[in-house]
Amino acid sequence: MPPAGAQASAPAAASSVAPSTFDIPVPADWLAVDFISDLHLTEQMPATFEAWSQYMQTTTADAVFILGDLFEVWVGDDARDLSFERRCVDVVANTSLGRTVGIMVGNRDFLLGPAMLQACGAMALPDPSRLIAFGHRLLLTHGDALCLADLEYQQFRREVRGARWQTQFLAQALDVRLRVAADIRRQSALRQRFDGATQADVDVASAVSWLDAAGAQEMVHGHTHRPGSSALSDRHTRHVLSDWDLDTAHKGRAQVLRLSAAGWQRFDLATGSAPP
Repeated sequence: MPPAGAQASAPAAASSVAPSTFDIPVPADWLAVDFISDLHLTEQMPATFEAWSQYMQTTTADAVFILGDLFEVWVGDDARDLSFERRCVDVVANTSLGRTVGIMVGNRDFLLGPAMLQACGAMALPDPSRLIAFGHRLLLTHGDALCLADLEYQQFRREVRGARWQTQFLAQALDVRLRVAADIRRQSALRQRFDGATQADVDVASAVSWLDAAGAQEMVHGHTHRPGSSALSDRHTRHVLSDWDLDTAHKGRAQVLRLSAAGWQRFDLATGSAPP
Protein backbone atom coordinates (compact mmCIF):
# COMPACT_ATOMS: atom_id res chain seq x y z
CA MET A 1 0.00 0.00 0.00
CA PRO A 2 2.80 2.48 -0.68
CA PRO A 3 1.83 6.03 -1.61
CA ALA A 4 2.46 6.94 -5.21
CA GLY A 5 6.15 7.42 -5.84
CA ALA A 6 7.30 5.90 -2.54
CA GLN A 7 10.61 4.07 -2.72
CA ALA A 8 11.79 1.28 -0.44
CA SER A 9 14.77 2.21 1.71
CA ALA A 10 17.89 0.11 1.92
CA PRO A 11 17.73 -2.76 4.42
CA ALA A 12 18.90 -1.93 7.92
CA ALA A 13 19.72 -4.10 10.90
CA ALA A 14 16.63 -5.23 12.80
CA SER A 15 16.29 -4.69 16.52
CA SER A 16 15.58 -7.44 19.03
CA VAL A 17 14.95 -5.10 21.97
CA ALA A 18 11.93 -6.35 23.91
CA PRO A 19 9.03 -3.87 23.56
CA SER A 20 6.75 -2.81 26.38
CA THR A 21 3.93 -5.22 27.10
CA PHE A 22 0.21 -4.61 27.53
CA ASP A 23 -1.51 -6.67 30.26
CA ILE A 24 -4.91 -8.10 29.32
CA PRO A 25 -7.40 -8.04 32.19
CA VAL A 26 -8.79 -11.50 32.96
CA PRO A 27 -12.05 -11.84 34.92
CA ALA A 28 -12.03 -14.61 37.53
CA ASP A 29 -15.01 -16.39 35.95
CA TRP A 30 -13.43 -17.05 32.54
CA LEU A 31 -13.40 -20.75 31.63
CA ALA A 32 -11.83 -20.75 28.15
CA VAL A 33 -9.95 -18.44 25.79
CA ASP A 34 -9.66 -18.93 22.00
CA PHE A 35 -6.83 -17.71 19.77
CA ILE A 36 -7.03 -17.32 15.98
CA SER A 37 -5.06 -15.37 13.39
CA ASP A 38 -4.28 -14.98 9.70
CA LEU A 39 -7.83 -15.30 8.42
CA HIS A 40 -7.04 -12.89 5.56
CA LEU A 41 -10.74 -12.19 5.11
CA THR A 42 -11.77 -10.93 1.71
CA GLU A 43 -14.93 -11.07 -0.39
CA GLN A 44 -13.07 -13.41 -2.74
CA MET A 45 -12.88 -16.09 0.03
CA PRO A 46 -16.56 -16.77 0.84
CA ALA A 47 -16.11 -20.21 2.42
CA THR A 48 -13.47 -18.88 4.80
CA PHE A 49 -15.69 -15.97 5.78
CA GLU A 50 -18.68 -18.26 6.41
CA ALA A 51 -16.62 -20.64 8.57
CA TRP A 52 -15.28 -17.72 10.59
CA SER A 53 -18.72 -16.16 10.94
CA GLN A 54 -20.22 -19.45 12.13
CA TYR A 55 -17.36 -20.00 14.59
CA MET A 56 -17.73 -16.49 16.03
CA GLN A 57 -21.47 -17.00 16.51
CA THR A 58 -21.17 -20.37 18.22
CA THR A 59 -17.94 -20.40 20.24
CA THR A 60 -18.43 -20.95 23.95
CA ALA A 61 -15.11 -19.33 24.86
CA ASP A 62 -15.22 -16.34 27.19
CA ALA A 63 -12.77 -14.46 24.96
CA VAL A 64 -11.60 -14.61 21.36
CA PHE A 65 -8.22 -13.05 20.66
CA ILE A 66 -7.43 -12.41 16.97
CA LEU A 67 -3.66 -12.06 16.66
CA GLY A 68 -3.30 -10.21 13.38
CA ASP A 69 -4.30 -10.37 9.73
CA LEU A 70 -8.02 -10.65 10.29
CA PHE A 71 -8.25 -9.02 6.85
CA GLU A 72 -6.35 -9.71 3.65
CA VAL A 73 -5.76 -5.96 3.36
CA TRP A 74 -7.12 -3.08 5.44
CA VAL A 75 -6.88 0.33 3.77
CA GLY A 76 -8.21 2.47 6.61
CA ASP A 77 -11.14 2.56 9.01
CA ASP A 78 -13.29 4.50 6.56
CA ALA A 79 -13.59 1.20 4.66
CA ARG A 80 -15.67 -0.29 7.47
CA ASP A 81 -18.96 0.75 5.84
CA LEU A 82 -18.29 -1.04 2.57
CA SER A 83 -20.51 -4.04 1.96
CA PHE A 84 -18.17 -6.91 2.84
CA GLU A 85 -16.39 -5.02 5.58
CA ARG A 86 -19.75 -4.16 7.18
CA ARG A 87 -20.58 -7.86 7.30
CA CYS A 88 -17.31 -8.46 9.14
CA VAL A 89 -18.02 -5.60 11.55
CA ASP A 90 -21.43 -7.10 12.30
CA VAL A 91 -19.93 -10.53 13.03
CA VAL A 92 -17.42 -9.14 15.52
CA ALA A 93 -19.94 -6.73 17.06
CA ASN A 94 -22.46 -9.52 17.64
CA THR A 95 -19.79 -11.75 19.17
CA SER A 96 -18.59 -8.98 21.46
CA LEU A 97 -22.07 -8.69 22.98
CA GLY A 98 -21.53 -11.96 24.85
CA ARG A 99 -17.76 -12.26 25.26
CA THR A 100 -14.51 -10.34 25.00
CA VAL A 101 -13.06 -9.93 21.53
CA GLY A 102 -9.51 -8.61 21.20
CA ILE A 103 -7.91 -7.65 17.90
CA MET A 104 -4.19 -7.26 17.22
CA VAL A 105 -3.04 -5.86 13.89
CA GLY A 106 -0.83 -7.89 11.59
CA ASN A 107 1.37 -7.23 8.59
CA ARG A 108 -1.65 -6.96 6.26
CA ASP A 109 -4.15 -5.02 8.40
CA PHE A 110 -1.85 -2.75 10.40
CA LEU A 111 -4.01 0.28 9.48
CA LEU A 112 -6.92 -1.10 11.50
CA GLY A 113 -7.54 1.58 14.10
CA PRO A 114 -9.76 2.91 16.89
CA ALA A 115 -12.79 3.71 14.73
CA MET A 116 -12.98 0.15 13.46
CA LEU A 117 -12.45 -1.31 16.94
CA GLN A 118 -15.20 0.90 18.35
CA ALA A 119 -17.60 -0.16 15.58
CA CYS A 120 -16.84 -3.80 16.42
CA GLY A 121 -16.98 -3.42 20.19
CA ALA A 122 -13.52 -5.02 20.27
CA MET A 123 -10.53 -4.49 22.54
CA ALA A 124 -7.26 -3.29 21.01
CA LEU A 125 -4.41 -5.71 21.65
CA PRO A 126 -1.04 -3.98 21.38
CA ASP A 127 1.76 -6.17 20.03
CA PRO A 128 2.91 -7.78 22.27
CA SER A 129 0.30 -8.34 25.00
CA ARG A 130 0.55 -10.51 28.10
CA LEU A 131 -2.20 -12.82 29.28
CA ILE A 132 -2.11 -14.63 32.62
CA ALA A 133 -4.84 -17.26 32.77
CA PHE A 134 -5.40 -20.81 34.02
CA GLY A 135 -1.90 -20.98 35.47
CA HIS A 136 -0.25 -19.97 32.18
CA ARG A 137 1.75 -16.80 31.57
CA LEU A 138 1.46 -16.04 27.86
CA LEU A 139 2.96 -13.45 25.53
CA LEU A 140 0.77 -12.78 22.50
CA THR A 141 2.21 -11.36 19.28
CA HIS A 142 1.45 -11.47 15.58
CA GLY A 143 5.02 -12.68 15.03
CA ASP A 144 6.24 -10.64 12.08
CA ALA A 145 8.30 -8.28 14.27
CA LEU A 146 10.38 -11.27 15.39
CA CYS A 147 11.30 -12.48 11.88
CA LEU A 148 14.57 -10.59 12.19
CA ALA A 149 16.58 -12.45 9.57
CA ASP A 150 14.35 -10.94 6.88
CA LEU A 151 16.10 -7.55 6.90
CA GLU A 152 14.32 -6.21 3.83
CA TYR A 153 10.90 -6.89 5.35
CA GLN A 154 11.88 -5.39 8.71
CA GLN A 155 12.96 -2.17 7.00
CA PHE A 156 9.73 -2.06 5.02
CA ARG A 157 7.76 -2.75 8.20
CA ARG A 158 9.35 0.19 10.01
CA GLU A 159 8.56 2.42 7.04
CA VAL A 160 4.87 1.56 6.75
CA ARG A 161 4.31 1.60 10.52
CA GLY A 162 5.62 5.17 10.66
CA ALA A 163 3.31 8.16 11.04
CA ARG A 164 4.59 9.86 7.87
CA TRP A 165 3.89 6.91 5.58
CA GLN A 166 0.47 6.28 7.09
CA THR A 167 -0.55 9.93 6.92
CA GLN A 168 0.39 10.06 3.24
CA PHE A 169 -1.40 6.84 2.42
CA LEU A 170 -4.60 7.61 4.33
CA ALA A 171 -4.77 11.06 2.74
CA GLN A 172 -5.52 9.38 -0.59
CA ALA A 173 -9.13 8.84 -1.62
CA LEU A 174 -10.70 5.56 -0.52
CA ASP A 175 -11.16 4.34 -4.08
CA VAL A 176 -7.45 4.89 -4.74
CA ARG A 177 -6.52 2.90 -1.65
CA LEU A 178 -8.88 0.12 -2.66
CA ARG A 179 -7.18 -0.11 -6.04
CA VAL A 180 -3.85 -0.50 -4.27
CA ALA A 181 -5.37 -3.27 -2.13
CA ALA A 182 -6.54 -5.04 -5.30
CA ASP A 183 -3.02 -4.78 -6.69
CA ILE A 184 -1.61 -6.36 -3.53
CA ARG A 185 -3.94 -9.34 -3.88
CA ARG A 186 -3.10 -9.68 -7.58
CA GLN A 187 0.68 -9.16 -7.67
CA SER A 188 2.85 -11.73 -5.92
CA ALA A 189 5.87 -9.40 -5.72
CA LEU A 190 3.78 -6.72 -4.00
CA ARG A 191 2.21 -9.27 -1.63
CA GLN A 192 5.67 -10.41 -0.58
CA ARG A 193 6.64 -6.88 0.44
CA PHE A 194 3.89 -6.97 3.05
CA ASP A 195 4.43 -10.60 4.06
CA GLY A 196 8.20 -10.88 4.03
CA ALA A 197 10.13 -13.93 2.92
CA THR A 198 8.04 -17.09 3.06
CA GLN A 199 10.86 -19.07 4.71
CA ALA A 200 11.34 -16.55 7.52
CA ASP A 201 10.61 -17.65 11.08
CA VAL A 202 10.78 -15.93 14.44
CA ASP A 203 14.25 -15.39 15.87
CA VAL A 204 14.46 -17.78 18.83
CA ALA A 205 16.88 -15.73 20.93
CA SER A 206 14.75 -12.61 20.53
CA ALA A 207 11.56 -14.52 21.28
CA VAL A 208 13.09 -15.82 24.50
CA SER A 209 14.26 -12.30 25.35
CA TRP A 210 10.72 -10.95 24.88
CA LEU A 211 9.33 -13.74 27.05
CA ASP A 212 11.84 -13.14 29.83
CA ALA A 213 11.21 -9.39 29.78
CA ALA A 214 7.47 -10.06 30.14
CA GLY A 215 7.90 -12.74 32.80
CA ALA A 216 6.11 -15.21 30.53
CA GLN A 217 6.87 -18.83 29.70
CA GLU A 218 4.75 -19.34 26.58
CA MET A 219 4.34 -17.38 23.36
CA VAL A 220 1.32 -17.50 21.05
CA HIS A 221 1.83 -16.09 17.55
CA GLY A 222 0.66 -16.34 13.98
CA HIS A 223 2.13 -14.95 10.74
CA THR A 224 4.29 -17.91 9.70
CA HIS A 225 1.36 -20.20 8.75
CA ARG A 226 3.14 -23.16 10.42
CA PRO A 227 0.75 -24.28 13.14
CA GLY A 228 2.08 -26.35 16.01
CA SER A 229 3.70 -26.16 19.43
CA SER A 230 7.42 -26.45 20.10
CA ALA A 231 10.10 -25.58 22.64
CA LEU A 232 11.99 -22.30 22.31
CA SER A 233 14.25 -23.25 25.22
CA ASP A 234 14.15 -25.55 28.21
CA ARG A 235 11.92 -22.94 29.91
CA HIS A 236 9.89 -21.54 27.04
CA THR A 237 7.30 -22.87 24.58
CA ARG A 238 5.61 -21.35 21.58
CA HIS A 239 2.23 -22.12 20.08
CA VAL A 240 1.89 -21.11 16.43
CA LEU A 241 -1.56 -20.39 15.03
CA SER A 242 -2.72 -21.53 11.61
CA ASP A 243 -3.83 -19.44 8.71
CA TRP A 244 -7.44 -19.93 7.56
CA ASP A 245 -8.21 -20.93 3.99
CA LEU A 246 -11.24 -22.96 3.00
CA ASP A 247 -11.42 -21.62 -0.55
CA THR A 248 -8.11 -22.81 -2.02
CA ALA A 249 -8.08 -26.49 -2.91
CA HIS A 250 -4.60 -27.27 -1.57
CA LYS A 251 -5.18 -25.57 1.79
CA GLY A 252 -8.31 -26.53 3.72
CA ARG A 253 -7.31 -25.29 7.17
CA ALA A 254 -9.11 -23.24 9.81
CA GLN A 255 -7.72 -23.90 13.26
CA VAL A 256 -8.72 -22.54 16.65
CA LEU A 257 -6.30 -22.80 19.58
CA ARG A 258 -8.07 -22.93 22.95
CA LEU A 259 -6.70 -22.56 26.48
CA SER A 260 -8.72 -23.60 29.51
CA ALA A 261 -8.10 -25.13 32.92
CA ALA A 262 -7.75 -28.45 31.08
CA GLY A 263 -4.78 -27.09 29.09
CA TRP A 264 -4.32 -26.55 25.36
CA GLN A 265 -6.61 -27.87 22.62
CA ARG A 266 -6.55 -27.38 18.85
CA PHE A 267 -9.64 -27.60 16.71
CA ASP A 268 -9.75 -27.57 12.90
CA LEU A 269 -13.02 -26.45 11.40
CA ALA A 270 -11.86 -27.77 8.03
CA THR A 271 -12.07 -31.34 9.32
CA GLY A 272 -15.24 -30.89 11.34
CA SER A 273 -13.40 -30.56 14.64
CA ALA A 274 -15.15 -27.58 16.19
CA PRO A 275 -14.76 -26.11 19.67
CA PRO A 276 -17.58 -27.11 22.05
